[in-house]
Amino acid sequence: MDGYVGVDFYRIDDLLTGEERMIRDTVRSWVDERFLPGINGWAKEARFPTELIPEIAAMGFLGPHIPGEGSPNLGPVAYGLIQQELERGDSGLRSFASVQGSLVMYPIHTFGSDEQRRLWLPPLRSGKAIGCFGLTEADAGSNPGAMRTSARRDGSGWVLNGSKMWITSGSIADLAVVWARTEEGFRGFLVEAGTPGFSAREIKTKWSLKASVTSELVFEDCRLGTEAMLPGAIGLKAPLDCLTQARYGIAWGAMGAAMACYHEALRYAMTRAQFDGPIAKHQIVQERLVEMLAAITKGQLLAYRLGRMKEEGKARFHHVSLAKRENVRAALTIARDARDLLGASGITDEYPVGRHLVNLESVSTYEGTHTVHALILGASITGIEAYR
Repeated sequence: MDGYVGVDFYRIDDLLTGEERMIRDTVRSWVDERFLPGINGWAKEARFPTELIPEIAAMGFLGPHIPGEGSPNLGPVAYGLIQQELERGDSGLRSFASVQGSLVMYPIHTFGSDEQRRLWLPPLRSGKAIGCFGLTEADAGSNPGAMRTSARRDGSGWVLNGSKMWITSGSIADLAVVWARTEEGFRGFLVEAGTPGFSAREIKTKWSLKASVTSELVFEDCRLGTEAMLPGAIGLKAPLDCLTQARYGIAWGAMGAAMACYHEALRYAMTRAQFDGPIAKHQIVQERLVEMLAAITKGQLLAYRLGRMKEEGKARFHHVSLAKRENVRAALTIARDARDLLGASGITDEYPVGRHLVNLESVSTYEGTHTVHALILGASITGIEAYR
């Protein structure tokens, strides 16, 4: 990938600040030099490269948008560009950084106590502690209000029971942000690894996100002190707010995966000889490449505008839903077309397209499915909540 310059047909670079371009290019170089050479091996081994976590943290990829000591406190567009480049490497890499920042550090910063912030944000930012986000359950995915995990008061603390499923970084995490049903409504808790009654099991049966840790969390009479509860996290609005932050990063990240697939398809089309020249000379191939380019350009503009709206405090959860839904759909379509254009080569790990394709199937599912985001948007434009 030496010399990779990205895709910028509409000169979006001209809209970025010098700092935003510098940050993007720094991440781009790191992904090229430190991540891409090893990703095939990590995917084959079905493991996340934890040995890179110190570098990931030192580069400032963990919660760079979360205020606090040592934070660069980056704006939404700079943060989005980081997610774009990380996912150009692999969805698992972006997922790790996204969960750490938007789903663990964000709720601690937003809903936690001063003591919780002081205790956890510095090690999470430095990568000395790993976090996970426990909301989804086996029977409560798109409907978090149906969660069965419960917490009841017991003396001076809480007793937590239940389980969470499909949790990124779950079995390598030092801290879990867990959401549970209580008599007072839904609340968030910080559960440390090693707490009696808390266990995590890695899910080994996936064919997607192979270079990522996905786990089940189990709580069996897990006793927590009163200091474990996030004081400001009351009701489902709190975890849904966290998901909005993560979905924003996905809207950018999906474009990174899409660009990787387009770049590979274009390079293959220019070098693959068939009949009397490269397949890029054929009209149908050129049309497919144009469709990819058009989709990426539209997705970039959507993410960029959303980022500027976020800067201005004008972005709402339904705006994020549109960007997550459309950009992931576009990326998945591009990955499928690129795989087909590569023919048999598209199913080998010599090319990154197949890996991005299966990863994007998961990205399309988590943080709100394509259909769920349609219902969120439908409620926004009609005022009728069809999902109730």
